[in-house]
Amino acid sequence: MDGNLVSYGLQYAGYLIEASLILCLIASRQRKRQVPLAFYLSSLLAAEVARACVLHAYGLKSRQYSDVYWRTDFLVVISLFILVCLFFRRACLHQEKMWRYLRLWLTFICLLVVGISGLLFSHQYGNLFTDFVVEFNQNLYFTCLVLNTLLYLLLQQIDSADDQLGLLVCGVGIQFAGPAATLALVHLMTRQGFAESLFEFTIPLCTLGMLLVWAYAIVPVRGRAVVTRSKATVLAEVTANLNV
Repeated sequence: MDGNLVSYGLQYAGYLIEASLILCLIASRQRKRQVPLAFYLSSLLAAEVARACVLHAYGLKSRQYSDVYWRTDFLVVISLFILVCLFFRRACLHQEKMWRYLRLWLTFICLLVVGISGLLFSHQYGNLFTDFVVEFNQNLYFTCLVLNTLLYLLLQQIDSADDQLGLLVCGVGIQFAGPAATLALVHLMTRQGFAESLFEFTIPLCTLGMLLVWAYAIVPVRGRAVVTRSKATVLAEVTANLNV
């Protein structure tokens, strides 16, 4: 019973933060810049609500829930891949040559994931669409994990002035890291029940962590803006003194 209360608490807290962030992004002065975030959060919220409704109606072990889970997961993973690609574009906003090179590689990686998933799927049988979606989702999820890590390293190398982007990338990293590590435990541990229970709580916890980091990056705070202006003022004063 306690476990169910914690699970429901994490679930509804995630719904509330996701909806709040979407409204905040829509009301933002830079709403055009934040469209990718709003699209991903909307996809995530829609998928979670759809799963919750089908789970309540048919149960966890039902075929209907399995189909809805993997089809909505397809939407979420595709949205996540697009989001990571647009993060790369934002990181290379003033470096067009680098972006043209990265754009080709990202396109190639997407086609490679589709091809590998198709080859692995060709050796399986059953519900054709669902089997392919499961294979494709897992491969693209791992690809997004690697790309997000590379993006974080890229931001350190180019010394990006976009502090918000750095926080957004770190938030995505939190969402990736927990489930990936817990999934490895599921395969390694002999106590499958404990590992699966841990996995059940890790996903909403990591998603909640990502949302909190994003909220810190997105929601305007007057005190934080003052600090940013004071740093800029100090830097300008130091530069002026050096020129003198």
